[in-house]
Amino acid sequence: MNIPTFSVIVPVYNAFDTLEATVTSVLDQSDNDWELILIDDGSTDRSLSLMLQLAAKDERVRAISQFNAGPSAARNLGAQIARGEFLAFLDADDLWSADKLAAHREFHDTYLGVDASFAQIEFLETAAAGGPTVRTLSTVPNGLLRLTQIVGENPVCTTSNLVVRAGTFAELGGFSVGMDFAEDQEFVARYVDQGFLIMGIDQRLVSYRMMESGLSADLTAMLHGWRALASNYAQRMDVQAMEAVYFRYLARRALRTGANPKVAIDFMVAGLQIDAAAFLADRRRGIMTILASLSSLFMPRDLRRRVFA
Repeated sequence: MNIPTFSVIVPVYNAFDTLEATVTSVLDQSDNDWELILIDDGSTDRSLSLMLQLAAKDERVRAISQFNAGPSAARNLGAQIARGEFLAFLDADDLWSADKLAAHREFHDTYLGVDASFAQIEFLETAAAGGPTVRTLSTVPNGLLRLTQIVGENPVCTTSNLVVRAGTFAELGGFSVGMDFAEDQEFVARYVDQGFLIMGIDQRLVSYRMMESGLSADLTAMLHGWRALASNYAQRMDVQAMEAVYFRYLARRALRTGANPKVAIDFMVAGLQIDAAAFLADRRRGIMTILASLSSLFMPRDLRRRVFA
């Protein structure tokens, strides 16, 4: 059996409703040099049955099951099994464009010294009439990612956006088991802190489903995870300023997901109280977050979700 360039790793936990579309987005890749490893993490729905059906249809797809241990453990297991030169992570409710892997291959063929890459993300409103619609797009900074960028707002955004050389992933020991929130951000920060290089591709290659029932809707848990991550760098950077920026991010996240307006306002106020200068360092984003948080009080929930990015 040929060694694939890419090993695509998908942790699965009660994802029956979205998994087939996610897998299809891998099957539809224009670059066919991949293997797909589905890791069931103790699902209680029909996810494992669906995984086995999908694996039976394509020899490049493998279905593995473990007792529930969290997404980090599932991804790490997939990485141990993987044979590819690059690990490409994808969550079971997200989607890739058809040129995702081809774009990353071209990038790494061009930038041979770069160890990992990511791209632009479109955030989807899944409850929209007529099917998912694009709500907003992530930003891809120029050049190599810096640690302060990652700890602040993390341009990688989600594990579904990360492609990393398998050898470097193993060298770092993978994701931190036990972290169910900010585990991707913690890994990327640790990766850069250990001297590995990450750079972005300015193409829209990942579709992220914004679902209130997902892990990312639990903003308080995200904050706890972020604080655990940030504590590792408290002696080397202004973590207080970084926390103000992260509160700004959480306020915007609350607006996107249609949370109670008070949630966004509380995060906005907390960020300004911690370090107003840092909160407003990106003046446009800071001011827009303040105005959006305050005006959300006067808008119906569905309108807030459509308007705010």
